[in-house]
Amino acid sequence: MATRKKTLDSGECLWESGQLGQSEQHVRVATPEEMAEVDAALGLQMISIRLQKGLIDALKEIASYHGIGYQPMIRDLLNRFARSEIKTILESRLSGLEKEPEEPPMKPVDDFVARLKAA
Repeated sequence: MATRKKTLDSGECLWESGQLGQSEQHVRVATPEEMAEVDAALGLQMISIRLQKGLIDALKEIASYHGIGYQPMIRDLLNRFARSEIKTILESRLSGLEKEPEEPPMKPVDDFVARLKAA
């Protein structure tokens, strides 16, 4: 059975407008066990990284402007960068393979074939 989103008269979704799920009664701190469960479900691993304070402030400002958290934004940026770099590396490797001769010459085999032809 499909669920229906509750909407305002304007058609805006109550959840997306912030009228549902953002009150104090709907907020609590997750337990460590719940956080571990979420991390496992999303395939996340906690790391520690040191960044310049000014960079963190700038990232927080950018994320705030876009209405998202700065940590998910950083995760998205790193994912995009990693995919792009892997693509570049694979294209470079493929290009290198295309430039190599199909089979390297085999002197002992070539000598053997030449002797057979001479006989």
